[in-house]
Amino acid sequence: MTAPLTLDRIVTKLPEKFDPAQAVGLTAVFQFQLSDAEPFHVDIRAGRCRSRYGLHQDPNLVLHLDEATLIRLIEGEQDGMSAYLKGQLRAEGDVMLATRLGKLFSR
Repeated sequence: MTAPLTLDRIVTKLPEKFDPAQAVGLTAVFQFQLSDAEPFHVDIRAGRCRSRYGLHQDPNLVLHLDEATLIRLIEGEQDGMSAYLKGQLRAEGDVMLATRLGKLFSR
């Protein structure tokens, strides 16, 4: 049985789920600005991924959502477009990066 997905597990495990083959030539910082939990960011560069809590000074994309929506997105219970259309997700910056986000990580 798998342990329930939490924000700590997400931040810790994202680099392990990263697929460098999907990030060829990509340098980007994804900021996750959570309305009800600590913000974190994912930094992808040179085929490597690093995630950590806190705000990045110059993210390429900022995603505004709550923790429950983030967990549903990561678990595949909801897709990003659905969350966006329902007002549960808002993006600022290079929104085209959002379309690549799901391909960068395995489930």
